[in-house]
Amino acid sequence: MERFYRSRMDSPGWTAFTVQVKETDLWIRARKDCSKKGYERVFQYRNYLETYIHHHPRFKESLIPLAVEATAPVIIQSMLQAGITAGVGPMAAVAGAMAECVGLDLLAETEELIIENGGDLFLSCREPVTVGIFAGKSPLSGKVGIRLPADQGPRGLCTSSGTIGHSISFGRADAVTILSPSAALADAVATATGNRVRTARDIQPALDFARQIEGIEGALVIIGEQMGVWGGMELVTL
Repeated sequence: MERFYRSRMDSPGWTAFTVQVKETDLWIRARKDCSKKGYERVFQYRNYLETYIHHHPRFKESLIPLAVEATAPVIIQSMLQAGITAGVGPMAAVAGAMAECVGLDLLAETEELIIENGGDLFLSCREPVTVGIFAGKSPLSGKVGIRLPADQGPRGLCTSSGTIGHSISFGRADAVTILSPSAALADAVATATGNRVRTARDIQPALDFARQIEGIEGALVIIGEQMGVWGGMELVTL
C-alpha cells in the first residue's frame, strides 16, 4: 500500500487529515477532526522512541528480537513483544505500533477511524472497508483488494515489500500483507514473512509461517504474477 491512495478515499460523514512530526507521517480518516490530539500523541510517542533509542541504541539497530523491558513505555514494549513473536528486530514493528498507539488513544474522541502510516493500517470501523494492495511492478498491483467486514473491532493490516519502499527486507515479495488485532504484530510478521519469499515457490511456506503465529488472522503474499492467501481475508477484484 502506498500514499497515493490517500486521495482516493472520500465518503460522507468522514473527515481526513494528516499528522506529521519529523519522519512520521500519518494519514487519519475519522468521524471528527481530532488532529490536535493526534499531533500531541504522535509527538509523545516519537519522544518515547527517540529517548529510548538514545539510551538503548541497539533497539534501533538490532535485526533480531530483544527482551521486553517492563518499565519501558507502552510503544516500546509493543514493538519488543512483536519482534519476539515474529522473530525479528523491534524496529520492524515501528510503523504499525505508532499507528496503533495513536489510534487507540484517538478512539476516545471518535467512534471510527483509519490510520495509515507508510502503508501500514490501524482500523476500527463499523462499516465494511476495502483496502487496495499496491504491489510495485506486479501485474496484480492495484487490481486486488482485501475486504474487511464491519464491526470487527481494532485491527492492524500491514504490508511489507522486498521490491518497493525503504524498509529492510531480505526477500523479494512485491507485497506481503498481514491481518491481526495488533498492528504492531501485523507489521513485524509482514516483515518476517516477506523475508521468506524470494521466488513463487516460497509462497506456501511463507503462508505456513504466518499461519502458525498466534494472533495472526490472515496473510497475503504477492510475487510477480503469483499470489497466495490464507485466513480471514476476503479478496476482491478492484
